[in-house]
Amino acid sequence: MKTLIINGSPRKNGDTMEMIKKLKEEIGGEVKMLNTYYAKISPCIDCRWCFQHEGCAIKDGMQEIFAYIQECDCIILASPIYFEEITGMLLAVMSRLQTYFSAKYIRKENPVPKKKTGGILLAAGSIGPREKAESTANMLLSQLNCKSIGTVYVDHTDREPVKEREDVLEEVKILAHKIRVQFKEADLKV
Repeated sequence: MKTLIINGSPRKNGDTMEMIKKLKEEIGGEVKMLNTYYAKISPCIDCRWCFQHEGCAIKDGMQEIFAYIQECDCIILASPIYFEEITGMLLAVMSRLQTYFSAKYIRKENPVPKKKTGGILLAAGSIGPREKAESTANMLLSQLNCKSIGTVYVDHTDREPVKEREDVLEEVKILAHKIRVQFKEADLKV
């Protein structure tokens, strides 16, 4: 199983990363991670090149991610919640999915034929409502032909960090297990 984790957190050792570390321990297989704050990836510039062509006119680190999206089996979106939303940097990088939107709705092509399973990891420092962030993450996953089978959400990390929250780490472990089971079931059907 090949998994792509798209990390929207700027903190290399924060609460989102604690959930990612646990997921990586439990999920098995090959795992590739895109750290949006440290990747050399530009946001979409609405040049509309993808209205007529496959791929993207911007040649940067996203080309490798586009290739891995095609072959991976699982995609995880992970982000802190800022102003009730996933981070701006995650949104900026994910704006490059415009090429898939254009393929599907303008060029009438199937840009990501391989179905994928995925999940969402969200961390809020305070009570931050999760609904908008979770809705955005699900919409982005759907552009990748990926169905989320669950969200792990933690709040009040300002009071109690994830590394001290056994309940949250157990939820991450359960999500990883569900993804592995889904993958095995899909693999048996092929």
